[in-house]
Amino acid sequence: MTLFHPDNRNRSDDHKRIYALYEIAYTVNDFGAAVLFILGSALFFDDATATLATWLFLIGSLMFGLRPAIKLAREIKFLRMGNYDDITRR
Repeated sequence: MTLFHPDNRNRSDDHKRIYALYEIAYTVNDFGAAVLFILGSALFFDDATATLATWLFLIGSLMFGLRPAIKLAREIKFLRMGNYDDITRR
């Protein structure tokens, strides 16, 4: 099994379940980052909330940085699960 091979997600029912769970995490993370950036942008219209806006941008940026880590964690999980239902033999 190689990292980021598109067939990894279909090797077994367990692989499909793990893929779905990590996709949910990835999507929730993306949505959260987008919300933080939108809120941060709106808060920059008032000088009194500029510090909060900066923090929201920082947290949103960290969440965008988490995106590749989520995908890499999924692939490492696949490697640890093994190749027990090798689709290349089908």
